Amino acid sequence: MTKWFHPGQFFLVITVIGTIFLSPVRAANLDRLEAFLEVTGFDVALESIRLSAENAPNMIGLEAEDFGSEWTRLVEDVFDTEQMHAMALDILSQTLEDDLLTHAVDFYASDLGRRLVAAENTSHMEEDEALRTESGEAIVAGLVQIGSPRLEELKRLNKAVGSEDASVRAIQEVQVRFLMAAASAGVIELRMEEADLRESLKSQEGELRRSMQLAGLTGSAYTYQAFSDDDITAYADALEHPKMQQVYELMNAVQFEIMANRYEAVAARLQKLQPSQDL
Repeated sequence: MTKWFHPGQFFLVITVIGTIFLSPVRAANLDRLEAFLEVTGFDVALESIRLSAENAPNMIGLEAEDFGSEWTRLVEDVFDTEQMHAMALDILSQTLEDDLLTHAVDFYASDLGRRLVAAENTSHMEEDEALRTESGEAIVAGLVQIGSPRLEELKRLNKAVGSEDASVRAIQEVQVRFLMAAASAGVIELRMEEADLRESLKSQEGELRRSMQLAGLTGSAYTYQAFSDDDITAYADALEHPKMQQVYELMNAVQFEIMANRYEAVAARLQKLQPSQDL
């Protein structure tokens, strides 16, 4: 399971405020949050949001290549790692309780936890998505052929990191916010109201769920291929703990909120870009 976080609660009503002077208590809390982001691998998961931006133009019938080098510059600017990191810190500083932070850090600081995060970080930043997908599919096919119980444990992992219903709603919300922002910026002509757009996306839920299930399973098979069956079971057990469930619910919400926010920023700036071809 590459950590494509599935939110149990998507939108947070939060104003991101830049702080210049920090109290000692505030600074200490931020230090703990920084350690939390690193030890859980959530910092790399946030950075990997940038890689998903390649698919953004598909929503309006274009390809990233249509914009040439301008698209690369736009993505690097809008999906700025430091900005997304700061947004996550601000939200988590207001919402992540100390006992939940400690529980997650204790697991991910263990030997198994460190090895899992290293594998997840590598998988997150894999730019050859085709290779990753093909490898994962081959592993799943092999597990099916031999009737391996590992397949069910991988499914446990995917289920443990979040509700499928909530994940579908989150992805739909990102699409709606991106398309509405693109229409507001004059990039596209949207011939339906927001309510109709939501209904249209809802009608495609079945296909989206199947795609997500397949992607989640192949991603997990690829990411954890070097781990033993016992390791996978131990990880699933840890993720199913009530406190870890709360941690993931919050991290999922944070990641999808940041993603939606950044996609809106991309849509607003697309008006200044014209499809082009590098010569």
